[in-house]
Amino acid sequence: MIHKDWENRETIKQIKCVHANAKKFIVDRKLTPGKVYDVKNETEEFYFIIDNSDRMAGFKKDYFEEQY
Repeated sequence: MIHKDWENRETIKQIKCVHANAKKFIVDRKLTPGKVYDVKNETEEFYFIIDNSDRMAGFKKDYFEEQY
């Protein structure tokens, strides 16, 4: 039931979007290259962030670079 309170969870880290060019999906409406997003959850393949629509969403890690 982790999905029910993801939006209110503590931020794990911050990541910067480096591109929004997707082969299959329309990502450019949800991500802005150059913008920094707060990571709420992470798996091996995905970051779960609050996107431009102010909703929780999972995106492949290749759209981002980690902020140090």
